[in-house]
Amino acid sequence: MSARIYLLGAGAFAVGTSAYVVSGVLPDVSSELHVSLTAAGQLATAFSLAYAIGAPILATLTGRWERRTLLIAALVLAALGNLIAAVATNYPVLMVGRVVAALGAAAYTPAATLFATGLLSPEERGRAVAVVFGGLTFALVLGVPAGSLLGPTLGYKGVFALIAAVGVLVALVERTALPKVPAPPVVALRERFAGLADRRVQIVLAMSVLGVLGAFSVYIYIVPLLKETAGLTGNVTGILLLVYGVGAVVGNLLGGRATDRFGSIRTLIVLLIGIILAVSTLDLTARSVVGAAIALFVWGMFTWAFNPPIQNLLLELGGGLLIALNASAIYLGAGLSAVVGGLVIQVAGLRYLPPLAAVLSLIVLALTLTLRRDPALEDIEELEHVEEDAVVVSPSR
Repeated sequence: MSARIYLLGAGAFAVGTSAYVVSGVLPDVSSELHVSLTAAGQLATAFSLAYAIGAPILATLTGRWERRTLLIAALVLAALGNLIAAVATNYPVLMVGRVVAALGAAAYTPAATLFATGLLSPEERGRAVAVVFGGLTFALVLGVPAGSLLGPTLGYKGVFALIAAVGVLVALVERTALPKVPAPPVVALRERFAGLADRRVQIVLAMSVLGVLGAFSVYIYIVPLLKETAGLTGNVTGILLLVYGVGAVVGNLLGGRATDRFGSIRTLIVLLIGIILAVSTLDLTARSVVGAAIALFVWGMFTWAFNPPIQNLLLELGGGLLIALNASAIYLGAGLSAVVGGLVIQVAGLRYLPPLAAVLSLIVLALTLTLRRDPALEDIEELEHVEEDAVVVSPSR
């Protein structure tokens, strides 16, 4: 696979770290700016919602831009947002920085995904998507622990400054290493939303929202959940988060390969069954360090294998125009997760978060099964398998 694909993944890592790192510095933000932890947590919600709203709008506004230029500009914008956060002396300015960083991420990730799929053959499309989302996965692996570990030394301002520097560095490398790619045909904002008229697209986007909502409603509260179920705190929790992240990296890569080999719908059915089993038993399995490590690895693996088949399914249904909408769906689910998870905790308690995630994943599985009965989609997936098998046995490859 071309090294350029991994460079695009590095850009996704740069913009993704900016999204996740805030969870690790919330106590510092709360203390230094004299705001509550709840208010500090809204920085993550603001990022997610700005991303969700901004992705399709920015895709339209930058539709005439040469693709490499767009990627570099998006990275610079994200870096600028993190720089604003690094120099912020009050909560409103910090919030502005988070929104600016989110807009840069919203412009970058969908464009990088399409750029990556354009560099490879159709039978490798799932793996190309997996590499770009692998950058986001590594951001999850390193972002929260980095915030927790570097925050006491650098302060939250130093952490945001470091992320800004990484974004600028990746932009400089992409400027040198990536080829120029002309802009695709211009698409109006109304046309970008035209795909929503397709019932199947509505179902897939709903699957993204509900899937992310279920996963993150547990993940963002995993530290207090582990404390309640197993009495785990401190460095042990940090190591367990790293284990989850390693599972996420493995799952993301396997999800891309499985999508290319078996098709989107078959892959999703298996993954969702795994997610349901892993998360519904989390309260029982995460009662010791070893049990929690195994449970978090397996849960992270199945959860982060979910993105490649979803993205590929949307490409099958409507091409690249739907990728920006799916990016919005992902971050809408992430933005809602803190709110929904908080409500569940207030009403029922921490231990009810995994069952909530299991129910949401069960709904996503039901939606996937409705798509499986769609003859047109089944024909597309069967055709892709035939083409891939032909490529595998061809002596010319």
